[in-house]
Amino acid sequence: MRAVDDETQHPTHMERQPDWLEVAERSILLEAVSQWRDDPENWFHGSFDRLPETVRINPLRKEVNWIEEWLKGVGARKIDWFKGSGGAWRLPFQRGKASDKERNILKALHQTGRITRQEEVSMVPVLALDPKPGEIILDICASPGSKTTQISENLANKGVVIANEVMSQRSNTLVSNVKRHASRNAIVVQHDGRYIPKIPEEGFDRVLVDVPCSGSGTTRKNPELWEKWSPSAGHSLHDLQHALLSRAIQVTKPGGRIVYSTCSLDPIENEAVVARSLLKGQVSIINGKDLLPDLPSSPGMSKWPMLDDLGKPSPNSDFPETFSPPHDKRTASELKHCVRIWNDTIDGGGFFLCVLEKNPNQANSSSAENKSNSIISSPADPLSFPRPIQEEWERKIRESWGNIPPSMWIRGKNLIWSTEESLRIWRSQRFRRGSIYSGECWRPLKVIHLGLIVARTKNGEIERILSRALPSLCKSLDLPIHHVDSAFINRILSGEKIFSEEIFGKTEDSPGSRLLSDREGILLPVWVGSIITPMISESEAIFLRAMRDLSIASEEE
Repeated sequence: MRAVDDETQHPTHMERQPDWLEVAERSILLEAVSQWRDDPENWFHGSFDRLPETVRINPLRKEVNWIEEWLKGVGARKIDWFKGSGGAWRLPFQRGKASDKERNILKALHQTGRITRQEEVSMVPVLALDPKPGEIILDICASPGSKTTQISENLANKGVVIANEVMSQRSNTLVSNVKRHASRNAIVVQHDGRYIPKIPEEGFDRVLVDVPCSGSGTTRKNPELWEKWSPSAGHSLHDLQHALLSRAIQVTKPGGRIVYSTCSLDPIENEAVVARSLLKGQVSIINGKDLLPDLPSSPGMSKWPMLDDLGKPSPNSDFPETFSPPHDKRTASELKHCVRIWNDTIDGGGFFLCVLEKNPNQANSSSAENKSNSIISSPADPLSFPRPIQEEWERKIRESWGNIPPSMWIRGKNLIWSTEESLRIWRSQRFRRGSIYSGECWRPLKVIHLGLIVARTKNGEIERILSRALPSLCKSLDLPIHHVDSAFINRILSGEKIFSEEIFGKTEDSPGSRLLSDREGILLPVWVGSIITPMISESEAIFLRAMRDLSIASEEE
């Protein structure tokens, strides 16, 4: 079972609440929690009602102040323990229960990347990971992408986050969320996280390991867990969780940070996995409370009972030894530095995380092994993989834009802008199955998305710039912009038919894309034919109309 933190899911169980209440009161999960806590009734009261709508603001977009004022206007309050850039907000209504107008604006803000609709507690692991601009980060189980975009915001378009997802359908969701966010530093790859390649050779600066879990902390959005959850769900995932954490430790550079997290309350999926990973002596636990002092949380467990499938303590001695609490007092003491978030203490979802540091003196085994191997030519990437632009495209971009942003790529009909660190990864040597490849390829990474798509091409020429890329491009390039009065922008956004001559006069120029701007700094891409057509998504139009307090023109107009 994969616990889901997808902000697009809106369960409709409130209409069935009396039925679910009866199921919950006699659930195995409640029985299990009564073995983990002395006051299970407090947990139960904080684990049933539907979650409130919570959002995270993208600090890389210039409209942050307007968004904050809009959120205040609908009664939202800032989440005080969230110390990340941009801020996070809790709205005064349950998920999916906003009014039509509020729902439309929230949806537009999310789809245009200005906010991310995300469960409150799901924001915690990236706060603990604490990514820094310029670092190379791995999100080893990244879909649906809310944590990946949070990492991107922290990197501020300087560095790389490699977002990995093994399942094709979930990787499509991940790509969609990365695209809507419009940051330049995400690379989406598709691998089994247990065997993900170590790129760059020295290892990642930080790795997030938000593993598949039984989801016992998610009852407020997944009510079916009251009926379906049993201890065997966590037992069956323990080895996978440990394997993912073990690989994360292997691909982290000495001195680097790993954050292991689940939305489960079961110690078999949490403390037992961490304790098992501590045995190899490669990592030590950083006190999570020190990193997140304002977060309502509890220490990790050092002891726990083994439960049967009715949620009761079991005398059965057939459980694997790795499920048991550690016998070593030092390890047991370290587990208390983990962070447990109970539903009732945060008034939200339940969560677990552990912050690990790879020992600085830990030998980099692959680097040592590489020294005895010869360098061979790298295998060619498939044509579907992005590749750096060559001289011909450099010339065309310079002719169209006057300058070339660093780290430009092409894939199919898309021109892509990424970061210098992504180019460094592409060029770097890497070790694979006894050989050192010379670099200048992505393999053995299977790359399915890179950076920010900035323009479409047609017949080998730049056809148009995408509206999503304009704010970033205009900071770096002196693009040709046609300045107009704000009234013209308002009329276009309101749906009024405006003939090109009214703005541009009679011209011999052929039809094509143009950029309009007004004194308020809005950038509006349009297609100029006989009439002016805005080249933006409906979500972008909804946001711009809301920001400028406009309505749509009537059919008579």
